[in-house]
Amino acid sequence: MALLHLLAGQGLPLSVATVDHGLRPESAAEAETVAAVCAGLGLPHKTLRWTDPSGPGNLSARARTARYRLLGDWARGQGIGAVALGHTLDDQAETVLMRLARGSGVDGLSGMAEARTAEGILWLRPLLTQGRGTLRDWLLGRGIRWAEDPTNDDPAYDRVKARHALTLLEPLGIRREGLAETAFWMTRARTVLAAAAARLAEAAARDDGAEIVIAVDPYRGAPDETRLRLLSAAICWVGGTTYRPRLATLTEVETAVLSGKMRTLAGCLLSLQRDLLRIGREPRAVQDLAAAPDQVWDRRWRLMGPPPPRGAELRALGAAGIALCPDWRSAGLPRQTVIAAPALWQGNTLLAAPLAGNAGDWRLEPARTLSDFTRLLFAH
Repeated sequence: MALLHLLAGQGLPLSVATVDHGLRPESAAEAETVAAVCAGLGLPHKTLRWTDPSGPGNLSARARTARYRLLGDWARGQGIGAVALGHTLDDQAETVLMRLARGSGVDGLSGMAEARTAEGILWLRPLLTQGRGTLRDWLLGRGIRWAEDPTNDDPAYDRVKARHALTLLEPLGIRREGLAETAFWMTRARTVLAAAAARLAEAAARDDGAEIVIAVDPYRGAPDETRLRLLSAAICWVGGTTYRPRLATLTEVETAVLSGKMRTLAGCLLSLQRDLLRIGREPRAVQDLAAAPDQVWDRRWRLMGPPPPRGAELRALGAAGIALCPDWRSAGLPRQTVIAAPALWQGNTLLAAPLAGNAGDWRLEPARTLSDFTRLLFAH
């Protein structure tokens, strides 16, 4: 609410979105309150609802991923290039403390970035140097009301535990401001490390559209930090994820793959093929993904060519589809990669599979470029 009023006071052209995760009975009414406030300020508002909270893994992590996905899709649909988020100095300190407890390295301890680009959107955190107390006082001084999320006081959540722990640590001199300063210095260190990974990417990596392919010899010869930074960026690139795999998991997967084993991680399939390390899409991760022919499929592919017939859609080629493509080896891609590639279907009829030697009148173009991948190495 402070972010909304502060930005509105700058006279900027704004649109506002509220994500309703539907996890609390009050959330719908809170979104309606924001819509009413926006109407009073003369600002357009949209409530974005998360309709699929079920699934494996941590609920908070899934909700966070869904939040960014919903906001990113909304912004792109509106032609909006930048989205401002309301994270505060307190949020930054809690994040650093939680990552410290997990044994995070430089990336984790650099906390949240004040500005980062992901999926074509510039994400901004203009309040990252302001404490919650300062913002509450600012709102109170102007008679502006806000809603408190009751989960902010629920000790079942790690962030709430971190918040309470920070209060206990203050007598030892471990304060929110100090942790936020640590994040600042770690961010500077991360920039240097990212530059080294970018040089390795330039020398050893290429994007063949379907996969990120890395020459093994220069990859093996790089320092651990540089290798793992490049590998994690490749996984995020191919899998379309925002957050990098945990270091312990990433190290375990890298060791297995370099020894010749095939592994999956974060929706990606990693394998060693002669002198190449290949990071492609995991077929199971896209087996139920569908998109209209004029939409970007899996955030990675665009279909080009004449208008497809009514009812056509982009879906993964799958095992059934590759059986219909006797020339699938012509692309020089592994079978699992071709299975996970997009194809044009009309019901159960395969119209085109451009990466499987069956292009018809259509072709596929990557929605992102290798320069976008290089920028991902510096993203956080």
